[in-house]
Amino acid sequence: MNFPVVKTADDLDTLRHDSAHLLAQAVKELYPDTQVAIGPAIENGFYYDFAFVEPLSVDALQVIEQRMRDIVERADPITREQWSRDQAIAFFSQCNERFKLELITRIPDHEPISVYRQGQFTDLCRGPHGADTGQIGLAFKLLKLTGAYWQGDHNQPMLQRIYGTVWPTQTELDSHLKQLEEAELRDHRRLGKEMDLFHFQEQAPGSVFWHANGWRVFQRLIGYLRQRQTAADYQEINTPDVMDIGLWQASGHWEKFGEHMFTTQTPDERVFALKPMNCPGGVQVFKQGLRSYRQLPLRLAEFGKVHRYEPSGALHGLMRVRSFTQDDAHVFCSEQQITQESLAICELILSIYRDFGFHDIRIKFSDRPPQRVGSDVVWDQAEQALIQAMQTSGLPYTHNPGEGAFYGPKLEFVLRDAMGRDWQCGTLQVDLNLPARLGAYYIDADGNKQTPVMLHQALFGSLERFTGILLEHYAGWLPFWLAPLQVVVAPINEQTEAYALAVADQLSGAGLTVETDLRNEKIGYKIREHSLAKVPLLIVVGQREMQDGQATLRWLHGGHQQTLPLAQAVAELAAQNRYPSSIPTIESGHVENR
Repeated sequence: MNFPVVKTADDLDTLRHDSAHLLAQAVKELYPDTQVAIGPAIENGFYYDFAFVEPLSVDALQVIEQRMRDIVERADPITREQWSRDQAIAFFSQCNERFKLELITRIPDHEPISVYRQGQFTDLCRGPHGADTGQIGLAFKLLKLTGAYWQGDHNQPMLQRIYGTVWPTQTELDSHLKQLEEAELRDHRRLGKEMDLFHFQEQAPGSVFWHANGWRVFQRLIGYLRQRQTAADYQEINTPDVMDIGLWQASGHWEKFGEHMFTTQTPDERVFALKPMNCPGGVQVFKQGLRSYRQLPLRLAEFGKVHRYEPSGALHGLMRVRSFTQDDAHVFCSEQQITQESLAICELILSIYRDFGFHDIRIKFSDRPPQRVGSDVVWDQAEQALIQAMQTSGLPYTHNPGEGAFYGPKLEFVLRDAMGRDWQCGTLQVDLNLPARLGAYYIDADGNKQTPVMLHQALFGSLERFTGILLEHYAGWLPFWLAPLQVVVAPINEQTEAYALAVADQLSGAGLTVETDLRNEKIGYKIREHSLAKVPLLIVVGQREMQDGQATLRWLHGGHQQTLPLAQAVAELAAQNRYPSSIPTIESGHVENR
């Protein structure tokens, strides 16, 4: 069997689209009464949605995959035909394919209707596709079976979705499957349970129940950002979670995001909305009192809780939630200050990612989207200002056309984690629209009213999502300063328990998060248990440590061990508990700013 010829991204996309059709063909051969829905190519693979007569079990995936291989061996020709609308409706009606019929009704009258045939399987599709099923090759694998609403609408039927991955060569497939295995071990939802960090439940879908350990991590992240922003002359504010809908209509959010906003009506018939964004609240703070040009730039930061209705099928642990905390900041400045402030924000964002061990950062410039507020003249001005800032900085960036915010162009900061996955986190947006819409102004040097420029800034973005990214990036072994439980002190026997408690007291007094493990278990058992919980450090105290006033430090991630005088151990660990910008490198090198 020859490997498929894949020279370009389009070739790879065609291979994955071919594989989706191959999956559907195999399903229809095995389960003829199944209705097929849609089956696109996606990153690293493909999926197809089906309505089975009887729900499919995961055990069936192996059978379907084998039939797919049989079809590849047959090398069924793939042919394209163009049909009239009546012909397409008649065919798919006869086949009882209700989802295909619905798709046909959405095709504009002036567009041709194309179908692709392979074997006895015929699918409604624009294409393109390869010449025959043999060209797909055998480097594919079916991965999982999930539920999915038709067209993502919870009011529509629930279908079963089969995911698969396909690659040009077996070597690439094997590499990807190995990466998936590693990703499973690093899954933040799994780690959240093992480390007792958080949970979700149906009574509050998409909202996090933080446990003590997880909340400790969350608050340390806020503390770190608060230190960085204070040093950069930001003032921290806080605005209401619930505000009158009129504010969201004036800002433009209601028109753009209304269907994703939670609303409530009070007995006096006023309608309020839970804020989906912090921006309008920041403008209201700026508007209090008469602002002078001498006060600019004015940098207002907020750790604001926002709420957005996400479809239940899209929710995914900490990565996709309905309620989350944004580390928003809004910098109010003059047009002349845009470049300087944008440069400072870029450096702040990049330095923060370096503190967390992310060094492979990509910047994307996103310009005006099709649906937006403001005139083209204002957009021209905002886009040019942001481009000028990037050119002045010398930082490389790529163009992401049409993906700006509805009120202004933006920079997106995409970081690459230890698994080679990209995450879009920080943003910088130049906004010449929202301050004017909400009536914000300052008095310039000539005593005239001027509308300020508003720079929207996010560093982590969503703190919940960034926590999930960190958990997976570090496989749960968070940097020492961020670990929810940093040290466990374990005595060798009953005679050393009192000394173990004294050691724990000294460490706790130095600001560390410490527990003692006084259980009558062997040290090997305790090491395994605390390693599973991703505790970075186990301090073992025995008769010798007690007599000499020492502590034996056993780093559970890497297995390094050292014995130090207790006072020295406390001092070094306390130094490692500072936020990254203050962390020195210590001699042991096993607790570091990674």
